[in-house]
Amino acid sequence: MKILIIEDEQLTAKDLAKTIKLVDPDAEILPFIFSVEDGVDFLMQKPEIDLIFSDIELGDGLSFDIFQKIDIKIPIIFCTAFQQYTLDAFKIAGIEYILKPFNKLAIEKALDKYHYLKESLNKTAPNYEAIASNIKTNASNSSVLVHQGDRIIPISIEKIALFFIENDTTFLYTFDQKKHSVNQKMDSLEKLFTPLFFRANRQFLINRKAVKDASHYFNRKMVANLNISFKEKIVVVKLKVTDFVKWLESN
Repeated sequence: MKILIIEDEQLTAKDLAKTIKLVDPDAEILPFIFSVEDGVDFLMQKPEIDLIFSDIELGDGLSFDIFQKIDIKIPIIFCTAFQQYTLDAFKIAGIEYILKPFNKLAIEKALDKYHYLKESLNKTAPNYEAIASNIKTNASNSSVLVHQGDRIIPISIEKIALFFIENDTTFLYTFDQKKHSVNQKMDSLEKLFTPLFFRANRQFLINRKAVKDASHYFNRKMVANLNISFKEKIVVVKLKVTDFVKWLESN
């Protein structure tokens, strides 16, 4: 199996190659690609590749730029420190999305998924659209990375009651009432976790499991009452009330 690694950090690329070889000693690692420009030039030669491991944010752009310029049918495992690109990744031949820092188990699971798709769909091309359509369900098993000093800690989305903006910073608030700042913007989080979460207004993105009930508010707005203690009232803006009620009914 011939594997191409697209990664702008050489040490990370070497570490990834080493980990892949630990999982699959027979894998052949092709020369590393470090930039969008080199990726386009290399893939235009139509080399023989079975699988691509790709970072997303490269020094000269996003790796998506490579795959948009080259009509590629090769399955891609995206390996990145940024979670906000999940939906886009699965629209571009992505079969798996690994968050850094990766480990041997994550690489092993990703390769197992590749082999499963190859064996079960060997007579037809993998249905990447079907995979993408399931990403919202898969998101329920994902995590959000938070930084604590020099540590990066994943917090399962199932443990998060809501996201909110305070002083232009985005925070998450867990069901056990712990608050953590996150690097992602609220718009990215909304795109990633809808319909598990609902954007009540510009400030709040709430988990359905955190909503106890709702009550009417003045000027045809509503208030989402939570089943946990939270200092602020979460008001659903008038234009979103209908969608909010439908969301409560369907989740």
